Amino acid sequence: MDFDIPEEYRILRDSIRRFTDRELIPINEEVEQTKKIPDGIIDQMKEMGLFGILTPEEYGGMGMTVVASCMIQEELSRANICYPMFISGNIGIGTMGIVHFGNDEQKKKYLPAMASGEIYSCFALTEPNAGSDAAAIETRAERKGDTYVINGLKHYITRGNISDVFTVVAVTDKAKRHKGMSAFIVEKGTPGFSIAKIQHSMGTDICQQCELVFEDCAIPAENLLGEEGQGFAIAMGVLEEGRLSLGARAIGIARRLIELSREHAQLRVQFGKTIAEFQAVQWMLADMATELYAMKTMLYDAAWRLDQGNRNRARAGMVKLFCTEAIGRIADRAVQIHGGMGYMEEAPIESVYREVRGMRIYEGTSEIQRLIISRDVLKNGLKSLDYD
Repeated sequence: MDFDIPEEYRILRDSIRRFTDRELIPINEEVEQTKKIPDGIIDQMKEMGLFGILTPEEYGGMGMTVVASCMIQEELSRANICYPMFISGNIGIGTMGIVHFGNDEQKKKYLPAMASGEIYSCFALTEPNAGSDAAAIETRAERKGDTYVINGLKHYITRGNISDVFTVVAVTDKAKRHKGMSAFIVEKGTPGFSIAKIQHSMGTDICQQCELVFEDCAIPAENLLGEEGQGFAIAMGVLEEGRLSLGARAIGIARRLIELSREHAQLRVQFGKTIAEFQAVQWMLADMATELYAMKTMLYDAAWRLDQGNRNRARAGMVKLFCTEAIGRIADRAVQIHGGMGYMEEAPIESVYREVRGMRIYEGTSEIQRLIISRDVLKNGLKSLDYD
């Protein structure tokens, strides 16, 4: 295990940290009120190459590692989770399916524009009757000559309203259950494909979810991603990296909450002294810092292993489970330390408290992660934790 950070990654991380401190944190209130990231900020993110972190250099990306991607997302999340979420499709589940499973023609056609931020991408799996049970999707894709005709409904698709390219999972052979699912590349504007409605959430709602409707939507057969029947495997593969990204975002948010809580505790005076002098507050800060250390250690260990080619769904599930559960506890303590002020909309703590609640649900609920982990333990013991 080697956690030495290459110099180029340190330089990039430090530049992202300065960008976050100087450009993003000062506009938090504006972004929360308008529910929109300013165009100028998006342009800067494109110039910095943030939409192509994991895309191979030969296709216009930065060709960086999962560790580097997590470092960048951690820094951006200190300001607001909306920033890593905004680039998430292009550096995660909306693009990695094409990176890992696409053919040469598909990669050349889509990846350069995704890496530059010229086009946005997203991943469409979830349906009204298929959330945690991904194998229960009902959207169908029928081969008709040189086309596939898609019919069905997807919902809660993050960034669907702004995306140009969609990776859509549909059933091609219902009798085979998850082995009868396939993945397709669908472009915005394809006849028979439309956005039904925006679905608002209790979070900051800056990167919104929406419904996608497919009504006899015919796409070229060459838009099949991978092979028929490979859709479930593609979905699970891209979700592994996505779950590590969620861990990175949770860490960035945790750092910011601890920083704010520390500052508040040292300034807030009650009973003639700062609340930082009370043991109850000190213990809350100690627990927050300890959980943050555990989150960082777990995440970067898993990310490093993935960069070595050691893929493991259970390990990614552990990261997702622990980090998203821990950030909920950290956010709750941050509100408690801030008292009434932390409960008010005018304080940054309140919106973060609402936002982190969703992290235990999307990209696989905590319960699904426990199911994945327990099955792995029953089958393989503790091999996921060993270093070979």
